[in-house]
Amino acid sequence: MLKESQVKRIIVVFNPRSSRYDKVRHDVINRLNSLKGYLIGKYEVEPTGLESNVAKLSKLLKDGDLVVSAGGDATGIIASNAILMSGKDAMLSALPYGNFNDLARTLGTKSLDDILFGETRELYPLEIYIDGKFFRYSTCYTTIGMTAAAVHIYDSPKMRAKLKSDIGRKIGSYTSLAGWYFKNRHKHDFLPEFTLNGLPVARKTSDYTAVNGRYMARVMKGREDYRDSEYFRSEIDYLVSFYRLSKMMVKSMLTRIPGSLTTKDTLEFLQPATVVIQTEGEYHTCENIQKIEIKKSKKRLKVVER
Repeated sequence: MLKESQVKRIIVVFNPRSSRYDKVRHDVINRLNSLKGYLIGKYEVEPTGLESNVAKLSKLLKDGDLVVSAGGDATGIIASNAILMSGKDAMLSALPYGNFNDLARTLGTKSLDDILFGETRELYPLEIYIDGKFFRYSTCYTTIGMTAAAVHIYDSPKMRAKLKSDIGRKIGSYTSLAGWYFKNRHKHDFLPEFTLNGLPVARKTSDYTAVNGRYMARVMKGREDYRDSEYFRSEIDYLVSFYRLSKMMVKSMLTRIPGSLTTKDTLEFLQPATVVIQTEGEYHTCENIQKIEIKKSKKRLKVVER
């Protein structure tokens, strides 16, 4: 139980510009401020990008800290990367105040009580390199290609307005994705020709997916590979085809996301390429690159689960 641990300081990470900030302030920040026995720190995510926030948060952390991500998966990836980059013996947990909340769903933490009375375990994240240079860590999943490119729709003012209501967040998220898909699926070459682990990949490939956590995009089921220090699962597919996308989605919701066990995947493009890569909702356009490597990190991340 967390209250019996050596945690003395709880750092809550949140985005004051998020559509559910009022709930975060009421449910999490106000309650933490009244909690006895802990020092409470707050980190407000700045509109300066992931790398800048990770760098700033990592400098604030100390051994024994519990970092609580109170937001969506984009907030969670800032918190997880900050801990891993800091080198401090800190713990991570997450509360679901975002769109899909795959990190919180993986950890099973729905409320502050789930964290305060939770159990400490270990999570082994994915580690991503682009052209040999470290890019970032990912706790739950990474996609490259069409599904990664679609994530940008959540940055639009119209979409942000939808996300402020519970109905808009649950229904509007998927209807907006569907609209983007049918409008754009044939307009771009989402994944130029590449090899995977040295083997040629069929030209009709639009997506690469690496799954580490229990969920992806809320409704698709993963496994508990985040507990494994060596293996994760990956899949390539031509999701521009509505039939193949539907087949993959149905299988992912009823059973598990398709994928083969691997310890490391290397995507090498035959020509310098521009592709979009996203890690739990945080996307980045990579230009003029030739190689992406994804593997299980040797670093382990302490997490508080329910």
